[in-house]
Amino acid sequence: MAHPPSPKRSASLDQEQFLTVLSREEALSRFETALFPRPARHEMRKLNDALGLALAEDVIAPIDVPPFDRSNVDGFAVRSSDLAMAAEGSAIRLALNNEIIACGDAPQLVVTPGTATPIATGGPVPRGADAVVMIEHTQPAGARAIEIRRAASPGQFVSYAGSDIARGEALMRAGTIVGSREVGMLAACGIAEVKVACKPKVAILSTGDELVPPGQSLRPAAIYDTNGPIVTAAIAENGGDAVFVGAFPDDEVKLEAAMRAALAQCDMLVLSGGTSKGAGDVSHRIIGRLGKPGIIAHGVALKPGKPLCLAVCDGKPVVILPGFPTSAMFTFHDMIVPVLRRMAGLPPRSDAKVTARVPVRIASELGRTEFVMVSLVEGEDGLIAYPSGKGSGAITAFAQADGFLRIDALAYQMPAGTEAEVTLFTPHVRVPDLVIVGSHCTGLDIVTASLVRGGLSVRSIPVGSLGGLAAARRGECDLAPIHLFDDKTDTYNASFLVPGLELVPGYRRMQGIVFRAGDNRFEERDAQGAVKAALADPSCLMVNRNQGAGTRILIDRLLGEARPDGYWNQPKSHNAVAAAVAQNRADWGVTIAPVARAAGLGFIPLAEEHYDFALVSARKARPAVRAFLDSLASSETRATLERAGFRPA
Repeated sequence: MAHPPSPKRSASLDQEQFLTVLSREEALSRFETALFPRPARHEMRKLNDALGLALAEDVIAPIDVPPFDRSNVDGFAVRSSDLAMAAEGSAIRLALNNEIIACGDAPQLVVTPGTATPIATGGPVPRGADAVVMIEHTQPAGARAIEIRRAASPGQFVSYAGSDIARGEALMRAGTIVGSREVGMLAACGIAEVKVACKPKVAILSTGDELVPPGQSLRPAAIYDTNGPIVTAAIAENGGDAVFVGAFPDDEVKLEAAMRAALAQCDMLVLSGGTSKGAGDVSHRIIGRLGKPGIIAHGVALKPGKPLCLAVCDGKPVVILPGFPTSAMFTFHDMIVPVLRRMAGLPPRSDAKVTARVPVRIASELGRTEFVMVSLVEGEDGLIAYPSGKGSGAITAFAQADGFLRIDALAYQMPAGTEAEVTLFTPHVRVPDLVIVGSHCTGLDIVTASLVRGGLSVRSIPVGSLGGLAAARRGECDLAPIHLFDDKTDTYNASFLVPGLELVPGYRRMQGIVFRAGDNRFEERDAQGAVKAALADPSCLMVNRNQGAGTRILIDRLLGEARPDGYWNQPKSHNAVAAAVAQNRADWGVTIAPVARAAGLGFIPLAEEHYDFALVSARKARPAVRAFLDSLASSETRATLERAGFRPA
């Protein structure tokens, strides 16, 4: 039954928990101390039902494997001493015993001096024999004898009992994950079932009034629930039996009922969202009523992930992850996975690490351990780690990065050129065949599609035109997409190149003014007329572009000295401009035709932008670069670009 919140208790939580930010190490120590030691739950499972589970105890081999001395080849079981004098010019004749030993046949006859017994691969070596001679190294000598012209050493082609697995040997240790190879070893010892750790049952709840389940239509100001599916999958990857309960609005009574029901049925509860200081965040208040000791830490000196809330309610861990996906996943993997794996009887996760050079300065916040996602590319002197600048709200940042680096809480920056340790998200990193660093465009995906289909890996790192040129000059990429306008020469791109770079013409993107259909200030006007009408109406709100963008130069030339309302709203992409206009947060802006068309906006052509490529000359002969240039020039790619609204150069 849900209980109404106590104002006194809520205020106390606000004071005690919100204002105390713990270090990562202190928060994790408190969390683990409150949870462990705890009784482990085990169960017996048949081998095939134990796949993916952790052994709860050491497995001791009950038999020798193989259980008898066996032949490794088809041939003859012999006494090696009989063949001591065998040579090409001195054949040894052996009489054949009257039996043939096949797999599964127990030998009946002893191999006495001067005799041999035919034996198949895997057959038990008979008494008296201490070696096997391959059939290829013998010659028939009548109906019941063979000749051998080479000596045999004791133990030749024989696998002795226990040579693979010895009786009493520790076959597997507790914590070993049962996979197909482990099943084979257990079966070889005749073990039909094993004791495994029970997977902890983990309930996952997403919280927030703004959440919509995937598959449904988005209402205004709503977002799809991504944390629920992501966290559910991550729990399953780390030994948990994940149960996604659903997404719940910030209704304290309903949310408390759901949390109580989930805790009653599961061993652990994980929520995402509802951990910051907003009045609408109610999850942390509910935890105080779910059991002792309650909240262990609310606020950890991590970036991303400061709002993390850790609690233990009557012996069960309760975690509230930050709402932003990247923050949620970093804190989950760094702080929650160790606890979850320990509950599941799994060994600590072993992360692969590499050393890479950071090409740009990364600013950091003193007092918070910061994790920075990076993409790895091959430089002239080793790996280079490009930081992702998408922020903790980005979903693609976590999925597209190769790993992350850590900046200590006492550091305010990581200088450019630092050799840093990168923790990989996967056991191995595949350096991409083609590295593109610069301005991103959906047309670029069209050009690289054939490369990906051909098995080449392509890494595109969006850092803007100027950032791409800098990377190209340092030899950190193959190509840098650029669209830089030189107002001194009224030309695009060519004047920005330096020796060692050459210009590859790409395609043209028509830029223009976008507006919502039916807006009479823009309908049936040219660009100059539309801007004049917009400036004449003080309520007409614009959306600009960031400084340094080619589009920004065009906008400033259009406006002259005018600075209308919205001028300082400066998003960094064409898509963000279109979204602002489509969602009525602005009335007009400048973007490219394909984006305007996709957003269903009105479009007034303004100028054609040149989207070209600065090619690093020293990399021109690389196969992946040649494949890119061939694709860019192909009739198929050009036709696809035209259908998408671009004009090939």
